[in-house]
Amino acid sequence: MKKAVVLLSGGLDSAVALYLAQSQGFDVHAISFDYGQRHNRELEAAKSIAKKVKISNHQIVTLKLDKWGGSSLTDSKLEVEDGNVERTDIPVTYVPARNMVFLSVAASLAEAIGAQDIFIGVSQVDYSGYVDCRQEFIDGMEKAINLGTVMGAEKNQPIKIHAPFVNKTKAEEIKLGEELGVDFGLTWSCYRGGDKPCGTCDSCLLRAKAFAEAGVIDTSL
Repeated sequence: MKKAVVLLSGGLDSAVALYLAQSQGFDVHAISFDYGQRHNRELEAAKSIAKKVKISNHQIVTLKLDKWGGSSLTDSKLEVEDGNVERTDIPVTYVPARNMVFLSVAASLAEAIGAQDIFIGVSQVDYSGYVDCRQEFIDGMEKAINLGTVMGAEKNQPIKIHAPFVNKTKAEEIKLGEELGVDFGLTWSCYRGGDKPCGTCDSCLLRAKAFAEAGVIDTSL
């Protein structure tokens, strides 16, 4: 079986991406990050998802991006704003260069285990302009990875970044997850962490809107 590295945050997007990779016949190696996020409850969700699907390997890598903050998810001095699904500006929950860092680490793991495929569940449709969720960013990172790895630069074994939801709405993604048998009850999206979703942050509002549009019951509530 071909190996694939899947970025597994524990959220809705990454869970569907993992199930999709597995449905396509990949031997999945998941990677999650403890980066000092206030909603580290999602890491417990990632563990639960990885255990349920019985993948080959799941690693949690510590990256402490809270050392310099710059986001309400990693800086305790900043508040997580109440959400606005109509916003057009980039919210304070944007973590500087997060997906750039994550994909770089995923590329290192991929090269170490001989995987030519990386899956990430980003979307440029449902988020307010996060620069690291856009197609041009994914294309640029893929090029950089293949210039900066022996596999890509010397062995003619290019690494492909799969971003299957980049142009899909979250509702479309949920419908796909239903078809794949994703256990949405195991996933976590709330930016504020805690025992129960707050229901008012951007992530909670986007999730509720998407489930309603998809006509699917959110079993995590």
